[in-house]
Amino acid sequence: MAETDPKTMRDLTSMVQTLLQQMQDTFQTMSDQVIGRIGNTSSHIDNLEKNVADLMAQAGVEELEGENKIPATPKS
Repeated sequence: MAETDPKTMRDLTSMVQTLLQQMQDTFQTMSDQVIGRIGNTSSHIDNLEKNVADLMAQAGVEELEGENKIPATPKS
């Protein structure tokens, strides 16, 4: 056995607790990173939607909704 192998039940319990705490810390860090990325992605999507709406307004196109999408008549 290696020197780090548990020799008693108490040692084993301590090792398992340490391992579980490390796993929890790693999971929390990863979770925080994912949530941060989702927030950034959401912000980018919001900006993209606004830019598309602005471009449509500049082009004189109304936003289309519903199943029967009919473009606005061009202004003369």
